[in-house]
Amino acid sequence: MRLVCSLLVLFLAAALPAQSAFSFAGESVPAGSRRDFSIPVAAGDTATTIPITVLHGATDGPVLSITAGVHGYEYPPILAAQRLGETIDPDTLRGTVILVRIANLPSFLGRSPFVSPLDGRNLNRSFPGRPDGSLTERIAHFITAHVIASADYFLDLHGGDAPEDLMPYGAYYDNDGQPEASEQGRAMAVALGFDFIVRFNTDGKDYMRPDHPSLYCSAEAFRRGIPAADVECGRLGLAEPLLVDRIAGGVAQVLRTLDMLPAARDTTPVGAPAFITDRSYLEAAQDGIFYPAKRAGEYVTAGMEIGYVTDYFGTRVQTIVADTAGVLLLVIGTPPIRKGETMAVIGQVE
Repeated sequence: MRLVCSLLVLFLAAALPAQSAFSFAGESVPAGSRRDFSIPVAAGDTATTIPITVLHGATDGPVLSITAGVHGYEYPPILAAQRLGETIDPDTLRGTVILVRIANLPSFLGRSPFVSPLDGRNLNRSFPGRPDGSLTERIAHFITAHVIASADYFLDLHGGDAPEDLMPYGAYYDNDGQPEASEQGRAMAVALGFDFIVRFNTDGKDYMRPDHPSLYCSAEAFRRGIPAADVECGRLGLAEPLLVDRIAGGVAQVLRTLDMLPAARDTTPVGAPAFITDRSYLEAAQDGIFYPAKRAGEYVTAGMEIGYVTDYFGTRVQTIVADTAGVLLLVIGTPPIRKGETMAVIGQVE
């Protein structure tokens, strides 16, 4: 019986179309192999590298590009990318995975939330980038030209940065003018297995226009017609193993949904998630000290207190009240707060 099964596996493998070599950054990656790249990026006196792994399957299929560490203080996505780079087997992979392990290495090494410590720029507000721009803009340009442009599908992995208490969720980009890419992105987001899915409605958004910067990594992919989904999983800059597992498992399930990996025998069926189409942002009226009364993931009703701000002498200067009913996607979880900063995001559940 074992001999029959082995012959069947060999027959099926032979029946699948083999891939030719994959070209990345001017280098060739043979079918059924993995190759690591350390891409140098320099601007003036500043320099860094982008660690990227290309996993090129033994059989023909689509290209899934994945970015982690666009914000270098979001650790669960970065650690999940490390695991995926070691556990995806090119011999059983159909198609190709381009895995950006840490997009923003200066932010990661500098433990710098949101922005690069080398030029003060936010990589996720810098797309499509410029080949002659700042270091961050040049990183964005390389990812745009070599990672996003090569993709048939795109995933961007994020989490709660250092001050952010964030509820795990998946997200996808949607536009009435791109129904097929929108629906494919939705299917990817559902496959991630989170309880909540946020729909990014891009109708009428400036960043969808070709004469306007895309700003966001996934938005650059989507406006090219590439189905795009995001992961938001992680909180307060903590490297929590359970959340690393959740991201890595979700990405593996996306690969199965795209028929790039064999179905897992023990995969738990994905339940029906709740969808969020609108979000409300609550901002600080002045600098001060923030005292949250709620945590991410809690439901609130309109008028419910979410927290308050005091001045530096303890006098309450602002009470933060929910302006709508919904679930708290994010709450600032550390005391410092600045005028105009978002202190909470409420997702309105369909």
